Amino acid sequence: MVTSLEPIVTQELDSLGFDLVELRRGGSRSRPVLEVRIDRRDGGTVTIADCTTASRALEARLEADALVSEQYVLEVSSPGADRPLRHVADWRRFVGRRATVTSAVLAGGKQEVEILAVDGEDGAEVALVRDTKGREVQVPLRDVTQARLAFHWKR
Repeated sequence: MVTSLEPIVTQELDSLGFDLVELRRGGSRSRPVLEVRIDRRDGGTVTIADCTTASRALEARLEADALVSEQYVLEVSSPGADRPLRHVADWRRFVGRRATVTSAVLAGGKQEVEILAVDGEDGAEVALVRDTKGREVQVPLRDVTQARLAFHWKR
């Protein structure tokens, strides 16, 4: 269901100037929960008003096209501090930030790294990252199974 909804949700958010960061389905068959994480295209912080606008538009579309059961729950929010990096544009946007990356290319298969640069195009993009020991590693983005911005509480 999520796969079939993703293009529709993306299209609706696109018309409002938002990007879909993540779409997850949970809940039960009788009461599905759709979790939608959005980001602003202008780089600004997602506000409660943004979430309300997106939620109302998505509700109208999902209900008009009968894409969900009557008892569904829709949760729209910002991607949060540990937002996923799903697209090349995400990686480029967050150069200089730390991320937790899962890839067979990294020692141990999963590491927290600093994103130094992203090069390449058309499916051959490679991120240059620095691990906690200071080693620089080239990670083909096609080999990344999961990546999220790392978040550390400051003391």
